[in-house]
Amino acid sequence: MSVPLIELDGVAKRYGKTVALDRLSLRLDAGRAPIIAVAGESGSGKTTLASLLLGFIEPSEGEIRYGGAPLAKLGRAEKRAYRREVQAVFQDPFAVYNPFYRVDHALIEPLKLFGLARSTKQARAMLEEACARVGLHPEDTLGRFPHQLSGGQRQRLMVARAMMLKPRLLVADEPVSMIDASLRALVLGSLRTLNRELGVPIVYITHDLTTAYHIADIVLILYRGRLVEAGSAEAVIEAPQHPYTRLLVGSIPWPDLAISWGRDEPILKEDGRTIGAGCAFRGRCPQAMESCGAALPPLHAADRGRVVRCFLHAQDGAAFDMTRLSGRLGLAADQQESETVQ
Repeated sequence: MSVPLIELDGVAKRYGKTVALDRLSLRLDAGRAPIIAVAGESGSGKTTLASLLLGFIEPSEGEIRYGGAPLAKLGRAEKRAYRREVQAVFQDPFAVYNPFYRVDHALIEPLKLFGLARSTKQARAMLEEACARVGLHPEDTLGRFPHQLSGGQRQRLMVARAMMLKPRLLVADEPVSMIDASLRALVLGSLRTLNRELGVPIVYITHDLTTAYHIADIVLILYRGRLVEAGSAEAVIEAPQHPYTRLLVGSIPWPDLAISWGRDEPILKEDGRTIGAGCAFRGRCPQAMESCGAALPPLHAADRGRVVRCFLHAQDGAAFDMTRLSGRLGLAADQQESETVQ
């Protein structure tokens, strides 16, 4: 078996008594380049997962491994390689730039830092090629200050920057949430170019299931830091099985006046009594049962292309081989609260 590119093994992150991420195991194999969307409401653990993948924070429990080596034990040279090979596109397309420098500075400095350009001329050529790949005209973009560019241009420059560094993984944390709707397709198209042409896997953090549907191969749904549903984008969004996912999909403002938002069921108010054992969503779930408060539901296969953490889909209460699922979604689980998504 090949060594995974990156692996989260039972990773949890807690801030005091608040659980931001609860014992999630995720494995991305080298040689595979899916776009994995991680979706859920605010507070579901999406950005915490992104920060863990980028090495900005350390887990409270569990271990993150990169190329088989624990991230916390990487030496100086290995950490330097990790910083280059795992790149990010952040939510705010302005905050990542220093307003006192022209945008070229944000693109050239990484090339110097990692020794990827032997001369200024070579660096300039790499910049222009990267700009063209994301649909930007170098003569209209380079040499300007950040405030002279639109949010979409700034965000595409960040994708161009990642391209030049030849990453092995890109983490995109809400990359289109702060730009105009008319520009979102351009940024998402740039991410898809990075994924398809360069074979770079992408973890796409979003609260927007509409963009997840259009760009992602696999969708993971988090609720209170816990995986509740995972599968192909088509399966999860076109036919959601977990009650929480159904409520999310039902709240999408589709461009059809004949369809009302929240048409299936209303998203109920939070119930503080759900803290403790059992399913954390039971206080809001219109299909909650007595068993939901007794124990945490394990993951079950709802169909060949997806898994669901819900007693509504229990299969005799036993664990099973998740590798029976579709090739794009290789999953494995055990009897514990930790599951592996490949």
